[in-house]
Amino acid sequence: MKPKHFQVTSACTAVNHILARVGDKWTVLVINYLGNGSMRFNELKRTINGISQKMLTSTLRGLERDGFVTRTVYPTIPPRVDYELTELGRELLVPVRGLADFAIQNEHRIANARARFDSGHGVEIAASFAEAAE
Repeated sequence: MKPKHFQVTSACTAVNHILARVGDKWTVLVINYLGNGSMRFNELKRTINGISQKMLTSTLRGLERDGFVTRTVYPTIPPRVDYELTELGRELLVPVRGLADFAIQNEHRIANARARFDSGHGVEIAASFAEAAE
């Protein structure tokens, strides 16, 4: 059933803002790894394959700003900084891990669906080129 109208509410706006924060791949990975316990910046960087220092810094700052992560600085030389999930971050860990479990359990089904889709569209694309050449 299609609604007669769609009204953007403050709840929709809130959902959009939260999904913008927690919906990107780096946030999902950071939340997942911090779910195992506190980690230092360089530990996270080594653990998360392909993340740049700048992107990790930006992701951690955003998560800290939104209340998902705490940053603790220890007065040592050099300073030691640990990142850890807050209570809110641990609540977010539940759907994040659920999504990861879904991806792992369905990896082959998704790969097969992509292959079927791509092979079908390959035929359509080839036919389009043939028609254009005529």
